[in-house]
Amino acid sequence: MRLFHYLLGAGCLGILATPAQAEDADIIVTGQGLQRSPGDAAFDVIAIDRSRLEMSASGRMEDILRDAAGFQQFRRSDARSAHPTSQGATLRGLGGNASTRALILLDGVPVVDPFGGWVSWAALDPARIGHVRVTRGGGSGVYGAGALAGTIELSSVGPEEARGLSAGIAYGSRESIDADATLTARLGGGFAMLSGGFARGDGFIPIVEESRGPIDRAARYRQSRLAARAVIPVGVDTELQANGSFLLDQRDRGVPFTGNSNLAVDSSVRLVGRGIWGWEATAWLQHREFSSGFASIGARRATVTQSLDQYNVPANGLGARVELQPWLGEGRNLRIGGDIRRVKGRTQELVVATNTGRIAGGAQTIYGAFAELALLPGDGLTLTTSGRIDRWQLRDGLRREFNRNTLSPVPANSAVYPDRSGTETTGRAGIAWNPDGASAVTLRAAAYSGWRLPTLNELYRPFRAGNDSTIANPLLDPERVKGVEGGIAYAPLPGWRLGATIFWNRLDDAISNVTIAPNTRQRQNVDAIRSRGIEIDGMATLGEYRLTGSYSHIDPRVRAGGAALALDGLRPAQTPRDQFSLAGEWSRPGVARLGVTARYVAAQFEDDQNSRALDDALTFDAVGAVELGQGFSVELRAENIADKRVEATVGADGVVERATPRTLWVGLRLTR
Repeated sequence: MRLFHYLLGAGCLGILATPAQAEDADIIVTGQGLQRSPGDAAFDVIAIDRSRLEMSASGRMEDILRDAAGFQQFRRSDARSAHPTSQGATLRGLGGNASTRALILLDGVPVVDPFGGWVSWAALDPARIGHVRVTRGGGSGVYGAGALAGTIELSSVGPEEARGLSAGIAYGSRESIDADATLTARLGGGFAMLSGGFARGDGFIPIVEESRGPIDRAARYRQSRLAARAVIPVGVDTELQANGSFLLDQRDRGVPFTGNSNLAVDSSVRLVGRGIWGWEATAWLQHREFSSGFASIGARRATVTQSLDQYNVPANGLGARVELQPWLGEGRNLRIGGDIRRVKGRTQELVVATNTGRIAGGAQTIYGAFAELALLPGDGLTLTTSGRIDRWQLRDGLRREFNRNTLSPVPANSAVYPDRSGTETTGRAGIAWNPDGASAVTLRAAAYSGWRLPTLNELYRPFRAGNDSTIANPLLDPERVKGVEGGIAYAPLPGWRLGATIFWNRLDDAISNVTIAPNTRQRQNVDAIRSRGIEIDGMATLGEYRLTGSYSHIDPRVRAGGAALALDGLRPAQTPRDQFSLAGEWSRPGVARLGVTARYVAAQFEDDQNSRALDDALTFDAVGAVELGQGFSVELRAENIADKRVEATVGADGVVERATPRTLWVGLRLTR
């Protein structure tokens, strides 16, 4: 702990000191990590560039990531109306609950919530992101544990892409305001960036019209964010990168007593050496304070009472990672290193009806070591293999309930859970080949394994959504995935690409919300989720025009026995069979740019028993911007133009909740 705080403090002092070498104009910093391994050619990777990030109608990262078909959250709603705890992310149909099954990184640092495994999407402003890489498939290896379904890498905008000043304000439907500003300045041989944003709206009524009752109201939201980043040289071939961010996210769920608030503070320091032997050292710290209210709803939604006050969920995460890339000669790339991550958190709640207090939580630690080797033996061939070993520990797990008046314990609902530990070994291997005489064609194949430790939320905290309750399970085992894939890509010209991938995954000990009684579920390890499918991605660029598309067809099935036998052969909850995204853009620098996006999501089941279905949805978004001169431009944006009903959830009583309806925006932006 002391070493970790020392590293963070040293990084901040380094920024303030700005060493003399920073004045050397020959020193160039990038703000990025080490060069990517050539072995990445063997895997299914989707890139989203800066231009595409700027053409989103919603301006929301969770929406932009849908450009990679197969990406999904547990709910279809975005971070303006969804409950924050439902916003985990996954890929390739490996769903079943709301925890994130993909490894999500910002500048090499994990961003998932340390207590619950969900993502604070409102903190990930696309305006400060330079590019995104989505690697479908498990077993990231060098980036840490947790990559069951894939790895999503967000990289901050670099000095060559950033503008000195970019500021905008937009007014939208339902009294919505969306404002952001980013300021970038050179610091000798480095640079610094400060960005902030504010969004608020009166919101829409989540419950569809035919299901509403007197208690339903619009779901307001209010979100404030601030981020700072500095990159400076500390030697001829070494740079220091420091990041810090703050988010205050406040939402209402459209029913009295359901307001929630999330405070997220993140900081990190990364040193990158780009000499003959490349090296990288990173340390990070996360702090979260979450609170949420829950309600019990009466017949025909005519009455509502407060059921639970989750008044404080403090959680902290810290970690460090070191990587070394020894020089082995041309055509060989070796990466070795280790990482550690520790999280600690608890939920503090009041069960209103019984005046019972509840405290539940614990701590987790994962130590890991990794190695990856990529070889370029010639003749258009790329070979790669990697492995990692992790040691995990669960400590200090508890659930304590007590009468708030007398402070006497409730023994039936109180327990101290034994510490547990284990070791996991995972790896992946791949091959890519460009045949002689057909350099535009790439054939590839890969096999991999990965694992994920249950979150503190899954292990220790029960919860309620509407009239449906879910029971925690402190005996959950880690999830483990194994999979194979094969693909082909054709890229005849720069800006032109067409690729297809077929895959097979098996997620053993999959954690699912299993129905054990009417309106009651428990988190349990089912035997497995088997998912197989095909993904097709393409891009075509012709002068000022660009067309991008992505399609996935997935057939995930639960494999279960014992108490969960009734689930065998069913689809995991919240996993659509088909998804596609198609986006067309026209851009003439200095004049105007236009973009239209179509997205489709097939029908999916709300619950593990496949008894409640959510309809499919086809939506259209549009963006237009016209330059006015002197750095000013006017922007028009439209989300869900046709006002398609996008069903987000359906309760056991048949009440349907929708995602974002048609939302129109007009804004002004200054860029200099």
